[in-house]
Amino acid sequence: MKRFALDRLKEWKDKKGRKPLIIRGARQVGKTWLMKEFGNTCFEKVAYVNFDSNTRMKQVFDGEITVERMILAISAETGVSIDSENTLLIFDEVQEVPKALSSLKYFCENAPEYAIVAAGSLLGVALHKGTSFPVGKVDFMNLYPLSFQEFLCALGEERFVSILQGTDVEMVTMFKSKYIDRLREYYYVGGMPEVVQIYAETKDFNRVREIQKNLLNYYQQDFSKHAEVSLVPRLNLVWNSIPMQLAKENKKYIYGQVREGARAKDFELAIQWLLDCGLIHKVQRVNKPSLPLKAYIDFNAFKIFLLDIGLLIAMADLDAQVIIDGNRIFTEFKGALTEQYILQQMIAEVGIEPYYFSTANSKGEIDFLLQGRTSIVPVEVKAEENLRAKSLKAFCDKYQPKFAVRTSMSDYREQEWMTNIPLYNIDRIKECLD
Repeated sequence: MKRFALDRLKEWKDKKGRKPLIIRGARQVGKTWLMKEFGNTCFEKVAYVNFDSNTRMKQVFDGEITVERMILAISAETGVSIDSENTLLIFDEVQEVPKALSSLKYFCENAPEYAIVAAGSLLGVALHKGTSFPVGKVDFMNLYPLSFQEFLCALGEERFVSILQGTDVEMVTMFKSKYIDRLREYYYVGGMPEVVQIYAETKDFNRVREIQKNLLNYYQQDFSKHAEVSLVPRLNLVWNSIPMQLAKENKKYIYGQVREGARAKDFELAIQWLLDCGLIHKVQRVNKPSLPLKAYIDFNAFKIFLLDIGLLIAMADLDAQVIIDGNRIFTEFKGALTEQYILQQMIAEVGIEPYYFSTANSKGEIDFLLQGRTSIVPVEVKAEENLRAKSLKAFCDKYQPKFAVRTSMSDYREQEWMTNIPLYNIDRIKECLD
């Protein structure tokens, strides 16, 4: 399976002043596979340590922390003769042994020649419990479910990815029907690696749904296993409310729809816990479209999306036929799914965290607002080939942005005030972020 993150790991390996690297991401997004694949393709040897339920290594790190002692222990544990020039050290589930996490500081300061990659699905939760963190002594990389282009690669269609990544928009348009078909499949399958692999091998939507449901159950079991007992019911309420919240025309998160009479303080901790685990994305509202957007955040208004569109559809129990055929029965929810898709691609492919914009008494809302290097880019999301963009036009008339984007199933086209980018080629939005 091809992951574009592997290229970023190769860049990190060759970077001057490289620090130990921490890969952050939800459970089951492929962190362990990626670290091992990186080791197997870019190093002669790999020393892999999983700290989950590893009493022996916990005892090692409870003792004196010196680089020599740790290297000797890791070598004994893995059976690998460690050479700093050609061995990758992998610390998996590093949050389970806090002193192993802290030890990254010692490697950074005293033995930077060692290549160390660490990962922890519940790292954010551990830090909120007071785990010591080597601030300024590590590099970071986030890993998400497979993007649409990675999904195409998994289906053996790298040539279509090459077309999307090229400059020939007319060539993209020629294969429009192909991209739309695959995009609808991606909506249903999503980007969780195990799900994508099964779909690539079997093309069986029933098996896809079975694995998705297993993953959803697995995450909820994590709530009970790792969260404080008093927090678990609220985690379940927030988690199960996501499809309902997104289905509303006003997708602003409303606590009262989670539980009647609920207020922010009742669910803030639960939302933060899910964020720390990488299971949700929180998109903040800004009340003014100016640089920098962070200065204009309205902390009382936000939207919550799931980590993966396929899991969202599984939570909503939508049948594959409804998605693949573009059934009109779920018109309202189709808009929510399209926003979920765009959000994922923005984060995974474009590498940008979006906001959204609305004013207190305005019906018009800009689905996403991006901060470019010198300008703000409004993005309006359309599920099909709807060419009306009233909210976007009103925004552009008032604020005169340098670039404005509508994304839909329509072909790529540039107009005086706006560019339409096909949903399946949304990574092209990078051209507007100057």
